[in-house]
Amino acid sequence: MTTDATITGGMNAPAVAGDSAIPPAELDRLTDDIVAALKSVYDPEIPADIYELGLIYKVDISDDRKVAIDMTLTAPGCPVAGEMPGWVENAVAAVQGVQSCSVTMVFDPPWDQSRMSDEARVALDMW
Repeated sequence: MTTDATITGGMNAPAVAGDSAIPPAELDRLTDDIVAALKSVYDPEIPADIYELGLIYKVDISDDRKVAIDMTLTAPGCPVAGEMPGWVENAVAAVQGVQSCSVTMVFDPPWDQSRMSDEARVALDMW
């Protein structure tokens, strides 16, 4: 059994929790690259990326570099609900060093606008 590194954080600030067999410098690079990959995925109806929108709830990086992501949508009836998990999996799986990626859609807790970063608020003119 391995211990996972988990990227968590309120207001879109990743923090790494737990012990990991991945060397710290590599884990830092993986974390930065995974966040960059997440920031490349956009909801076609919203001009802000899913990371800054606060749709990513948890990212686990196992010692064998398999990535598991819990994410949500702005609304359960989102038109791209069936496609977005695949977009996220593809973006993260393309990160150098990631062996695979799986995405689980969760709706608890429900998403609300308080999860958005300041960057997303500016992009959406929500001040």
